[in-house]
Amino acid sequence: MDNIAGTKSGLSWAVQISVILLVLLWLFPTFGLFVSSFRTADQITTSGWWKSMFASEQNLTLRAADAATQVQKDGLYVIEGNLFDGGNASGEITVWGTSSRDISAFEPGATADLADGQKITVQSNGDYVLTSPTEMEGRSPRVFVTASSPPDFTTNNYRFLLVDPANIDGMSKAFFGTLTVTIPATIIPILVAAFAAYALAWMDFPGRALLIAAIVGLLVVPLQLALIPLLKFHNGIGIGKGYLGVWLAHTGFGLPLAIYLLRNYMVGLPRDIIECAKVDGATDFQIFTKIVLPLSFPALASFAIFQFLWTWNDLLVAKVFLIDPTAGTTVMTDKIVQLMGSRGGNWEILATAAFISISVPLLVFFAMQKYLVRGLLAGSVK
Repeated sequence: MDNIAGTKSGLSWAVQISVILLVLLWLFPTFGLFVSSFRTADQITTSGWWKSMFASEQNLTLRAADAATQVQKDGLYVIEGNLFDGGNASGEITVWGTSSRDISAFEPGATADLADGQKITVQSNGDYVLTSPTEMEGRSPRVFVTASSPPDFTTNNYRFLLVDPANIDGMSKAFFGTLTVTIPATIIPILVAAFAAYALAWMDFPGRALLIAAIVGLLVVPLQLALIPLLKFHNGIGIGKGYLGVWLAHTGFGLPLAIYLLRNYMVGLPRDIIECAKVDGATDFQIFTKIVLPLSFPALASFAIFQFLWTWNDLLVAKVFLIDPTAGTTVMTDKIVQLMGSRGGNWEILATAAFISISVPLLVFFAMQKYLVRGLLAGSVK
């Protein structure tokens, strides 16, 4: 009875578990990036995003105030203050020390003896008293503390990227530059591929089978093989390092998949509709615009999602065909690399910029995801 059509397969549970695992595999990093975008650099470097809702301990190297702030009290030179003043660190000190070899030598409230008769007392909230029998000079001693910090989230990362005058020009220019690249590079391949797919699906002409075979073959050609020859060609005709050049590059690299996907969908449309339209006197252009295109919207939307995601997240093609320091043209992916720097760092800004970068593709995907499966399954069944 298991092989009867319409019965539920015994392995359906395996499919459901696999789908859940794939969703979680995609969801966890995205949610982690979202949480990290609201954390500070110290929090990101000391604990994972999954610990952001709990208090965390971190080892800090702090320093008392400069000797210029000392005052005389009862025959001693005294410096008072809070170790957390002037920095982003905060929390409750659990243990502390005056040497990096033993950072947990003292409990809060204890007094440590330093060189030249100096003494320092540190409280759990970071308050300290540094005393000396003689006038202090130079820098104050370092204090190594282990502090327990409560959960803390900030919107300063988003303010820096979206509001700060020192950075908003570069990021906004990169955002609109990415839109300028992505929207035409998504629309142009769809327009060209739709005409080609209709011709390969419903029009008879010599060499059609060879064209279909050539398109399938182009699907496996790495785009890296064509970068340098195509750039030389663009420079030769005067469109290198500009928006037109990157639009045509993305169009050329995206056309094989677009034609293959749309052709498979169009060839599966009911033949009776096409034949009835021809009997009624409709031309191929009328059939294409009034019948085939509306029925092929799921396939068009499916390819639009893929092409938009590829062009929005692209760095290689933009580096080769667009980014020009003299013209100031750049994209979001290149701006994120610049924020990261050559040696890394600024992880909180990098996480925020990355989440801003993926927010637009996420909106496009969720808005059109209902057409994705229908477009991907084009031509798989009759």
